[in-house]
Amino acid sequence: MSSKLRWGVLGCAGIAKRSVIPGIQASQTGVVAAIASRNLNTAEETAKSLDIPTAYGSYEALLADETIDAVYIPLPNHLHMEWTIKAAEAGKHVLCEKPIALNADEARRMVDACSAAGVHLAEAFMYRYHPRFDVIKNIIQSGEIGEVRGLHSTFTFNNAGDASNVRYRKAWGGGSIYDVGCYPISVARMLLGEEPQAATVHGLLSPEHDNVDMMASGILEFSGGVALSFDCGMWADFRNTLEILGTNGRIEVPSAFIQNPNFYVITKDGRREVEQPDLNTYALQADEFAAVVWGEKAPQFAPADAIANMKVIDACLQSIHERNRITITQEG
Repeated sequence: MSSKLRWGVLGCAGIAKRSVIPGIQASQTGVVAAIASRNLNTAEETAKSLDIPTAYGSYEALLADETIDAVYIPLPNHLHMEWTIKAAEAGKHVLCEKPIALNADEARRMVDACSAAGVHLAEAFMYRYHPRFDVIKNIIQSGEIGEVRGLHSTFTFNNAGDASNVRYRKAWGGGSIYDVGCYPISVARMLLGEEPQAATVHGLLSPEHDNVDMMASGILEFSGGVALSFDCGMWADFRNTLEILGTNGRIEVPSAFIQNPNFYVITKDGRREVEQPDLNTYALQADEFAAVVWGEKAPQFAPADAIANMKVIDACLQSIHERNRITITQEG
């Protein structure tokens, strides 16, 4: 297609400046045409540093720009629903940062608003667009590691010293489950191709961080006795791993969500490295998004997937606070 999708960005968050905007600019299909902040100086400084032609001093002003086709929303979690719905009502397609909302009900309202407006909505899990996950699925389906018996995944980092960070504001959707636990949850659902039946999660709630879950460890129960065990945290050493355990072998992914895309297959025949191309997953995400908007393909991950993922997150947070096993019902 000769023309490019014209993107606007609502907010100047670090993930936008560091990864998503450069990813869109590196894509084959997109151009970042405008950025907005509630502070015009901030928007102008960010626009200048990232070679974005237009800066706005309000989100409303950007949404009123008829030249903008789609918006990326990297705002704090509690603002996702409000601005996704406003963007949809303005006729803009929406890429919303993960987690898509504070709960499944908000996610459903966002999906319904975008559907009613005839715009595409996607949750920004960029890692899912790397082709290595198709390779991993093919290895599982080939039977090389036997029947899948379980998955284990981690995503932790240590940012606890930054007490003013939005991740540590409970009312804003702070906490490790929202911020990084959503990755192990989503990858297990994607690879197993089904929804978990129950969640049991233990969390470290920190009074000095507004009592958000700074660390969480849990189990998601899938059918056939298969489970995802996971831990996530914002007050621990950095890791982002995935292990898929089978009856005859296993797949180890040392960097499951960011960084090195290579992974390993271990069977009775030995350990082999499966080399993968080092691709910009943010650019891949932008290109998939544009193809869906232009009607060239159906989305790999329909908006309903975001609702389903939020239902699991809801159950994990409920389990932490109630200290109970929570049954997950996907109907409704």
